[in-house]
Amino acid sequence: MKLALVTRLLATSLVILLPVTTYSAEAAVGKAAADSPTLSSEDMNAISERIRQTGAKMRADLKEARARLEAQRVEQEVARKLQAKKEAASQAKAHQEAALQAETRKRQATLEAQRTQEAQKQAELKRQEVLAKAQAKQEKQAARERAAQALQAARQSGGVRAFAESAP
Repeated sequence: MKLALVTRLLATSLVILLPVTTYSAEAAVGKAAADSPTLSSEDMNAISERIRQTGAKMRADLKEARARLEAQRVEQEVARKLQAKKEAASQAKAHQEAALQAETRKRQATLEAQRTQEAQKQAELKRQEVLAKAQAKQEKQAARERAAQALQAARQSGGVRAFAESAP
């Protein structure tokens, strides 16, 4: 709290003394100007040359700063374009990989469908083979039964006469 009070007091003192010192400085300059001799033309030429050199140096520095700024802008633009190319290449690569994976999945699905279809064909062939064997077995059984019935009928009809009628 006391530091703030001291700061205010110091600032107020400086403001009050400012006009007094300004007038004193003007008075001192006036006395020095009256006491000092005028500048010679050589001195004026040297001062002018120094001012020209300073101006030329400032213009050169400004030109150099503009060139650096432009080079920095170009560099940033090149970096931005390079980053955009990298991103585009990355996206293209990701898209290509996704397309390749999709094609691989499609190919695998096609192969799986072909395998399933082949397995179904094989199962159908086995089923037909089993049915054919069962039918052949039934036909054999039916032929045996007919033969047995015919034999039994021949035995019941009695002897030679049954066989003689069948021969013309």
